[in-house]
Amino acid sequence: MCTNCGRTLDGEFAFCPYCGAALTVKAPAREQRKTVTVLFCDVTGSTALGESTDPEALRALLARYFDRMKTIVESHGGIVEKFIGDAVMAVFGVPQVHEDDALRAVRAAAEMRDALPALGVQARIGVNTGEVVTGTEERLATGDAVNVAARLEQAAQAGEILVGEETLRLVGDAVEVQPVELLEVKGKADPVAAARLLGVGGVPSHLLR
Repeated sequence: MCTNCGRTLDGEFAFCPYCGAALTVKAPAREQRKTVTVLFCDVTGSTALGESTDPEALRALLARYFDRMKTIVESHGGIVEKFIGDAVMAVFGVPQVHEDDALRAVRAAAEMRDALPALGVQARIGVNTGEVVTGTEERLATGDAVNVAARLEQAAQAGEILVGEETLRLVGDAVEVQPVELLEVKGKADPVAAARLLGVGGVPSHLLR
């Protein structure tokens, strides 16, 4: 169908034979399975912040927060999929895959945490790696790995980063972590293993070989 004149076209044309408008064919999204690392960062105490801050000032504050978080994510090779309320969802490994996507995500998380005091907000962060479906028109990534990353963020305290088991395996000795008790999270039959991120070092030893 021509989007300019609305006529139904019988065949393939570069230009509409009725109105002459150029026609473009949108290639269908190609879904595929990929292993990615997902990061969620959500502002804590937003209700209290809203009560104590002028609406225009709050909007400006959150705009600075979103802009800074997006800049950090992109500087580490990730993509911000969307903003959900006061939360940022980012994906590492889409569309371009890097061997160290998990480490990139963890480094981004640490930098995001360190940037929060200057922005005047507190936030909690969850990072998780797993197989997802990518290439859908609506979202960059869909799957259990996304849900677990969100649950890890929700289980974290203000200023805390919780990292999932598969992400920890991939980053190896490049991070310093503190184990936490198995987490009972909504939607998961079994407890979820995670650790609290304390610091990020260099390249993990298995990537140096």
